[in-house]
Amino acid sequence: MAIRKFGDTEPRIHQSALIDPTAVVIGHVEIGEEVFVLPYVVIRGDVNTIKIGPHTNIQDGSILHVNSDSVIAPGGAPLHIGAQVTIGHKVLLHGCRIGDHCLIGMGSTVMDNVVIENDVIVGAGSLVTSGKHLASGYLYTGAPARKVRQLTDEEAGYIEYSYRHYLELKELHRGSQL
Repeated sequence: MAIRKFGDTEPRIHQSALIDPTAVVIGHVEIGEEVFVLPYVVIRGDVNTIKIGPHTNIQDGSILHVNSDSVIAPGGAPLHIGAQVTIGHKVLLHGCRIGDHCLIGMGSTVMDNVVIENDVIVGAGSLVTSGKHLASGYLYTGAPARKVRQLTDEEAGYIEYSYRHYLELKELHRGSQL
C-alpha cells in the first residue's frame, strides 16, 4: 500500500484497519478502528483533512478528496465520514460530511460542503450537489439527488447488514494476505 507523507504530515491509521496494497493514502488523513479500504481507493488529504470513523468501508475505485482554504472557499472543505458507513464502488467524495450509519451507493458523487445526517441512503449513481443537507432517515436518489421517501425497515436494516458484512469480509481479506 502507498501511505505517503505530505509535507510534515503523515496519515494516522488505526492498527485494526485494513488498507488494500493498491490503495493510496496521502497526508492529513485519520483512519479509525476496523476501517476497510478496498483496492484502488485514493484518499488524498493534501490540502485539508480527511477523517474516516470506525467500522466504515471504502469500496473499490473510490476517490476521497478535499478543498483547500482560498478566497472562494474560506476554510476550505475537509472530508469527514462517520462510523458504520458503507461507501460503495467508484464513489467520489469531495469535502463533505457524512454522518454515522449511512450507505452511499455505487458511482455516486457527493460535493463540497454537503452534510449527510445519520441513517441515510444515497442511491447508486446519485449526484449530491454542493451545500446540500440530507436529513436523517431518508433515501435520496438522482442527479441532482432528491429526497425520495423515508427509509423502510428493510433499507435501514441493510445499512446495518452492509457495514457488518464488510467487517467480516475485511478479516477474510486480512487472512488471505498472510
